[in-house]
Amino acid sequence: MTTEDSRRRARPERPVGYWERIDRIVDQAPPLDDAQRARLRVIFHQSTRREGKTA
Repeated sequence: MTTEDSRRRARPERPVGYWERIDRIVDQAPPLDDAQRARLRVIFHQSTRREGKTA
């Protein structure tokens, strides 16, 4: 694994090759634009407030 992979959370057990397949799919996806990133940021911050966590 690369250093980027080592920063991820521990991955749960899956069939052999599962996470490698997911990584290939993600690598093929187009990058998010600024509006998409902003929308996701809002969604994640809303969920942490509801759970009583601070971001």
